[in-house]
Amino acid sequence: MAHTQKSKEKLLQRTRRIRGQINAVEAALTKGDDCSIVLHNLSACRGAINSLMAEVLEGHVREHVIDPRKKPTNDQIQAAEEVINIVKSYLK
Repeated sequence: MAHTQKSKEKLLQRTRRIRGQINAVEAALTKGDDCSIVLHNLSACRGAINSLMAEVLEGHVREHVIDPRKKPTNDQIQAAEEVINIVKSYLK
């Protein structure tokens, strides 16, 4: 089973929150809110999307790059952790 299916509900909840944030951006633009409010809402959207991306990418590395059916070496585990940490820090 794909890792996205294992955490399907959690990922769907994240996408629903992102949809709500996008709707807030649209509402702010429609109402003519101050640009600072629009920017704040956009920042929240970006953060939420980056978090979702990091979570899916981490699952991808753990399930597809490192095959969990085979015992990975310590070097492989360390390399995977480094990639995951680098991407997460980049997406913050």
